[in-house]
Amino acid sequence: MKVALITGASGGIGKATVKKFIKEGYFVVGQYNSDSDSINALKKELVRDELGDYFFAVQADLSNAEQIQALINRVTQSFKCIDVLVNNAGVGLYKLITETTEEEWDKLFAINMKGAYLLTNGMLKGMIDKKYGKIINVSSIWGNVGASMEVAYSASKAALIGYTKALAKELAPSKITVNCVCPGVIDTPINARFSIKEMQALKEETPIGRIGKAEEVAELIYFLSTEKSDFITGQIIICDGGFTL
Repeated sequence: MKVALITGASGGIGKATVKKFIKEGYFVVGQYNSDSDSINALKKELVRDELGDYFFAVQADLSNAEQIQALINRVTQSFKCIDVLVNNAGVGLYKLITETTEEEWDKLFAINMKGAYLLTNGMLKGMIDKKYGKIINVSSIWGNVGASMEVAYSASKAALIGYTKALAKELAPSKITVNCVCPGVIDTPINARFSIKEMQALKEETPIGRIGKAEEVAELIYFLSTEKSDFITGQIIICDGGFTL
């Protein structure tokens, strides 16, 4: 049985991705930080569908290097290596750059970029040894085009895009692919800060005429983990219904 490590498993896209991989026959290790209620709800769903035995949740703060190392140790002790790593965890910040503190800036980069780097490094040895692995980073359309009032967030997600491209070149000789998914406006709890009127405006700005679903992003992430994507690496794939066209 193949093994996938998915970070941010308590979020909308994370939960949908966990369920997709398990339904496709994977054992999934799901990282979360503080939202134990969401993780418990996910566990109940999986148990209801008789899939509970294929999911193991691990709490870790991805802004803390020691906790990341503990997560790496736990995974590598349980499994010789993993097949797929999905760096999905992330935090946002909606604030003027002139009001953004250094602490807030550092926190976004610590979780959105540095956490992915540290975790990936910890998982690479097993992938390199067996000359196989799939790494999928989850950025954002704002990492690609930038967003007013989200400069720190956009910058951290843009860094993840650059990291993806460079890492793909470095790992290609080891038959490891690295790709990046950039979701647009998706119907997840992270967008709860928008009013109904604002969400309607975003819907109208999307050429396809609706907000995206977490399950659609999960399908794309899963595709990038399959053998059908073996010749795809270093790519930044936008899933936004045409929003940024």
